[in-house]
Amino acid sequence: MKITESEIEGLKNFITSLNSKKDSIVVVEGKRDSDALKKLGFSGKICEFHRFKGLARFADSMTTYKRLIVLLDHDRKGRYLTSKIISQLEHRLKVDLSFKRRLVSITKGKIRHIEDLSMYVTPRQDRFVYQTHHKHLYPRLGKSI
Repeated sequence: MKITESEIEGLKNFITSLNSKKDSIVVVEGKRDSDALKKLGFSGKICEFHRFKGLARFADSMTTYKRLIVLLDHDRKGRYLTSKIISQLEHRLKVDLSFKRRLVSITKGKIRHIEDLSMYVTPRQDRFVYQTHHKHLYPRLGKSI
């Protein structure tokens, strides 16, 4: 899959913006989604939905936050869970879907599963990579460009 420089820049801005949200928690479906966000540089609080074993337990534990940023997958299951989360929590706290929409826009719909964001990271350096020309956006330590 071809990755453009504008996608890389957009994802950097996306992660910076996501990191700036205080009193918020990002909800993803599972561990691989969580790992992908961390590899991209996300340093905020992440909640893995499937660890709660049910919507009621999940909803009860989210009330300590002011904002819930929903980043569930863009597949049938993810859309279903998103609608259930909204219906359960919209009256208790701010449910933010703007980051989900922004991610679809940045990646031009290529990313349907949050775990797929890991394709924007080189496996060895855990850094963004502009794969079209195989050049690293961040120079490797100890080497000059």
